[in-house]
Amino acid sequence: MARISLKNIVGKNAPFNAVFVELIDKTGAAVWIENNKGDVILGSAGTDQQIHSIEMDGEYLGSVKGNEDASLIAQLLQNLVLKEAEKKKLGHEVLTTYQELNVIFNFTETLTQTIDPDIIANLTLEQATHSISPDGGVIILWDEDKKVLEIPASSGEDLFNKNNLRTNIGLLLKIGLNGQSEIINDISILKSKGIIAENVQSLMYAAMKVKHRIMGAIILAGTRPDQFSAANLKLLVTLALQSSAAIDSALLYEKNIQEVKEREEAILRIHEVTKRFVPIEFIRSLGKEIITDVKLGDQAEKIVTVLFTDIRDFTTLSEEMTPEENFRFVSSFNARLGPIIRSNNGFINQYLGDSIMAIFPEKADDAIKAAIEMQKAVHELNAERIKEDLPLIKAGIGMHTGPLIMGITGDEHRMDAATISDTVNTAARIESLTKYYRSPLLLSEKTYEQLRETKHLHLRKLGSVLLKGKNNYLNIIECIDGAEDEVLEKRIQTLPVFKSAMELYRNRDFEKAIKLMFSIIETDPNDLTIQHFIENAKKYLRTGVPENWTGTEEMASK
Repeated sequence: MARISLKNIVGKNAPFNAVFVELIDKTGAAVWIENNKGDVILGSAGTDQQIHSIEMDGEYLGSVKGNEDASLIAQLLQNLVLKEAEKKKLGHEVLTTYQELNVIFNFTETLTQTIDPDIIANLTLEQATHSISPDGGVIILWDEDKKVLEIPASSGEDLFNKNNLRTNIGLLLKIGLNGQSEIINDISILKSKGIIAENVQSLMYAAMKVKHRIMGAIILAGTRPDQFSAANLKLLVTLALQSSAAIDSALLYEKNIQEVKEREEAILRIHEVTKRFVPIEFIRSLGKEIITDVKLGDQAEKIVTVLFTDIRDFTTLSEEMTPEENFRFVSSFNARLGPIIRSNNGFINQYLGDSIMAIFPEKADDAIKAAIEMQKAVHELNAERIKEDLPLIKAGIGMHTGPLIMGITGDEHRMDAATISDTVNTAARIESLTKYYRSPLLLSEKTYEQLRETKHLHLRKLGSVLLKGKNNYLNIIECIDGAEDEVLEKRIQTLPVFKSAMELYRNRDFEKAIKLMFSIIETDPNDLTIQHFIENAKKYLRTGVPENWTGTEEMASK
């Protein structure tokens, strides 16, 4: 849960700033408020003072200091802090519930695609393993007709002895088959019976039952002490109940057709609830903190930075993979880049197959920092792919800063997060220019102008372009800081020469420009961007340029 700051409550431009200022003025109180660092965030510091600490869950947030009136101000501020904490806690709980609903909905939808009990059992254990991360697990089912214990699914390390499981029914009637669900602390008897391996330190199980009839259990094992939490058990119980209904329906389909219909209705209800939610990152961009604050028609216009990234030559790569391998590859790629975007105050607006569209609502510096980190993540991925003798991955990143309307659109039954702006289209077009300029990271001049810190960046101005269908020129800048260390060192070394060469290029002195550009190639043979301009300069020497040519490149296609 996000940390509470007194500055966000009573600081300048904060919601209650005016209230406290007016209260202090009207009462004539000699009072001021400090944050946890001792900085004055409201009022003027004096000398004689009473000190009243403001805390939340034992954490010191700041203090109210001043004369005898400080006590009243402190009480009011403490109450506001408690209210803010309650609001944030509610938002956290709603988000957690939303995430659990998504897991349950997706899992339940998957179960509807099969009526094979063994497949259902394996899907259930796969979901439990994915969501809870045990080191091993089994599903046991009791066949009442045959009076035997079946083990249709197992996973992870070899932590369970299946033969000993089957021969210790009496012991299993006390755990797993007893209808309860719990985390077991004392597992010594299970080790003594050879049911679990000696290195198992944690065990958790959830009963699988339908209408009070015990079918079996999901048992998960971990090799670390206290590996499972109460939240893990709650989710496991939910998965167990869902899969129990599915298995029961699969085994007794004809006799339990009504139960199947009820389960389908439950899926529809979950679907109706889940599809109303919108991403929490988008909600925050609308100035909201919790999901319950959002309503249809909410909107906000902001200056944001939109970033697009795209896997180069993905079509060629995908031709060598099966659809499943394609999906896993793209999912793995997105899983590496998604956290980088979020850690830099951005959020993913859309996953577009092999592309990502992200929005950075706070400052352009977040977007450029994320882009550099994303490039480094691609380098790390390629290092792994080299070991596996797989082709290298190349990705282009483009960004543009401008106005964007974000809002909640749809109807009362289906809401969605929408973005409306030419900024998005321009950012996508800049990303496509990475192929033209043979550069992995490009930004518009608009983004550059919004950067607060540029001293640590190494940038190369590539000139202007006129995008197809546009009337205004767009100045394009390359950031080289995401290059590998050895390459970056060479690019930094040749930056002054690059700048001089581009000035000659724009002034139509192509022969001198080419000489300087070739001197860059001598230092950095892999500088594909300068090779692009060498090819252009040679072409202009052969064919000439229009009289009004100023270095602007006109794009013939989108």
